[in-house]
Amino acid sequence: MPEIRHVAAAPAAVRALGPGQSIDAHRHDEHQIVYAGSGVVAVTTDAGTWFAPGTRAIWVPAGCVHAHRAHGHLALHLIGLPRATNPLALDGPAVLDVSPLLRELILAYTGGGGAEQDGRDGREGPGGRDGPATTPQRRRLRAVLLDQLRTSPRPPVHHLPTPADPRLRTVCALLRRHPDDPRTLAALAAEAGAGERTLSRLFRSELGMTFPQWRTQLRLYHALRMLADGLPVTTVAHRCGWASASAFIDVFHHAFGHTPGSHHHRTDTCPQLGRPLRPPSRGHDLG
Repeated sequence: MPEIRHVAAAPAAVRALGPGQSIDAHRHDEHQIVYAGSGVVAVTTDAGTWFAPGTRAIWVPAGCVHAHRAHGHLALHLIGLPRATNPLALDGPAVLDVSPLLRELILAYTGGGGAEQDGRDGREGPGGRDGPATTPQRRRLRAVLLDQLRTSPRPPVHHLPTPADPRLRTVCALLRRHPDDPRTLAALAAEAGAGERTLSRLFRSELGMTFPQWRTQLRLYHALRMLADGLPVTTVAHRCGWASASAFIDVFHHAFGHTPGSHHHRTDTCPQLGRPLRPPSRGHDLG
């Protein structure tokens, strides 16, 4: 088993990752907020995968081993918070709603003050003291950002849990490979060598959701990936198993608060970087 990379601090920074590029599994001694300024970001832990477009952010608690993956041209905005600063009172990963105000706060905090150029991020120093690079302006910005995080709603599900039962793993793997597979749970159960009632119970007990809920989350994840790669909405709808583009649009809008077509209008230029997004030469060194 490869050694997990340990990065003590989780700096405030913005990184550019190309489509399909990833940051290897690592952990921080601090909490981290992960936000996609453009593209879609997926964060994977032993417990599963959390995914977020620009209307969502992902909370990664201190000590949690995680990896990042980019879908589309990703402007990855990262904010580290000391272990003692937990505005959400969460001990596990979670997806958060990002309001227009919170988005602007994240962009300003990660892009301002020379955060990317010299690594200074304006976090509090040891014991809660202000670090030497902290300015009054960044302290005020940080205070408003934390206040917005405290009141940020958490969507009920934007998470694909990792199954443990081998029968459940078989069914989940089949649908991961073919999200447009229309078969019922009874038909999939037969292929996995299990009963429909058994699998239905396992979805609830292991993954915390029903089979239709899990399949919808899987299809939404694949849809975000395909949209980030520039595929037309109608193509994405059919490849992900929806009967029509209108049905897909309705589900997508309910889940993310905007239509899938809006992904095609998001820029591939990150204003904080001031240049078109291009993948770094060694993505596994970031994060």
